[in-house]
Amino acid sequence: MSFQNAYSAYQKTNVNTASQGRLVVLLYEGAIKQLTTALTFIDEEGKIKPGDIEKFGICIQKAQAIITELEVSLDMEKGGDIAKNLMSLYVFFNEELVHASISRDTEKINSVLRMLKELAESWKIIANSTANAPAAKVENALNILG
Repeated sequence: MSFQNAYSAYQKTNVNTASQGRLVVLLYEGAIKQLTTALTFIDEEGKIKPGDIEKFGICIQKAQAIITELEVSLDMEKGGDIAKNLMSLYVFFNEELVHASISRDTEKINSVLRMLKELAESWKIIANSTANAPAAKVENALNILG
């Protein structure tokens, strides 16, 4: 088994056995990873090398897909104001990333990145306490974490 196959098997097992809270943390970590990688393609002048434009776009798209997954997983009936506030944040994040992708605005990416990191830290605390019920089917998460 190659390293990549072993890593993929580990990642799949990690996601399939994660609690609901841990799965949310994994999604946040995936979005953070994608945005951090996207920033590496933008130089100090706000330019991207022609060979890196597609890679940059893919990173932004993956981050948006993860944020959208977080958005659609919200239980608006049971979540009350917290769910409504998270929904507003996720919509804002995706709008900022659309603009950042077009204008290559590192400040917008960094702003979203900072907020995602804060939310991830909060979810880590939650995942280690009350949100430890086994996760439901999570096959879609595998496609957006990588």
